[in-house]
Amino acid sequence: MKDSLLRVAVVGVGHLGRHHARVLAGIEGVKLIGVADSRLEQAEAVAAPLGAKAHADYRELLDRVDAVSIAVPTTHHHAIGGAFLDRGIATLIEKPLAPSAAEAEDLVALAHARGALLQVGHIERYNPALSAMEKLDLRPRYVEADRLGTYTFRSTDIGVVHDLMIHDLDLLLSLVKAPVKSVAAVGVSVFGKLEDVANARIEFEDGCVANLTASRASYQAARKMRVWGSEGYVGLDFATRQGTVVRPSEALRRGELELDGIDLTKMDEVRRRIFGQILHVEQIQAEGREQLALELEDFVRAVREGTRPKVTGDDALKCMRLADQVLRSMSGHTWEGVPDGTVIPGRVDAPAQRGALAGPHLWSATSSRKKAQARADQWMD
Repeated sequence: MKDSLLRVAVVGVGHLGRHHARVLAGIEGVKLIGVADSRLEQAEAVAAPLGAKAHADYRELLDRVDAVSIAVPTTHHHAIGGAFLDRGIATLIEKPLAPSAAEAEDLVALAHARGALLQVGHIERYNPALSAMEKLDLRPRYVEADRLGTYTFRSTDIGVVHDLMIHDLDLLLSLVKAPVKSVAAVGVSVFGKLEDVANARIEFEDGCVANLTASRASYQAARKMRVWGSEGYVGLDFATRQGTVVRPSEALRRGELELDGIDLTKMDEVRRRIFGQILHVEQIQAEGREQLALELEDFVRAVREGTRPKVTGDDALKCMRLADQVLRSMSGHTWEGVPDGTVIPGRVDAPAQRGALAGPHLWSATSSRKKAQARADQWMD
């Protein structure tokens, strides 16, 4: 495989998949054989500039490729991913691995049974801002993460836990090696039946505690994580690729706080001493190539050379299991003594008008979702 041309395909070339096709077509030693999408005109628009063949049915690619990248709606990951894995074809599936932990279990078991590589597209693992974490050999004791976005009307087949929080669940499990001890979560639905805002408090057996918040109903976007440990602090901004590393001085780690000679009434002087001699602060502006290119190159390398990708199917399965715990805790949450699960603000009695966007706005959004689901259902014909 090292010296031969790697034949690849992309299934699902919408908002994200078209970029998978673009990047794969540009990797040396890779031949983009074809792209598939239930909307043939979309497949043709993506395939033509890249010299690939367009398909309306992904099954036409099963006997033609060595590897595939799948970027279809999550509800179809199990069926489509399973079809390629069953043939022993190396498969990259966009996050989340599946809509449920049970389906994720099936995909991972199938990959092992067929000896097929399974990688999952947790793209934040390739964010150069993580280099700030590498500056500090940190054992996390407390973690905070905020992943906030505006509503895009994409990924409406899954809630915000699988849509956005899944990134931070994956990063958390890559940082904390201890088993999960407990999960407490709460969720709020704004636009439909699935949660659009979620918060989870996760405690690990080693005492580490994480507080994760995700929203796809926010006015402003943010993708930040803060990690504290006895070795110091790391603050990461995944959107700007910036990081802040704070290291305590050796004297402070011994419990010595040297403030002799400082006028404590002059806060600027106190601040300079603390964030200079007592706490050493380093600002990092991480530079790097396109994350998707790094992820897909990792996939191609794993296929050709047998290396381990950053996020294997097994890694993603652990993440799915934790997401399942979050969702179960969320569904059992009580509001004012009533086990009501995910709250829907502005609820009224008429079932058709549940949600904050009651009336024509909700009908329009629902109509759009139904049309999108109908297109996705064509994969299953």
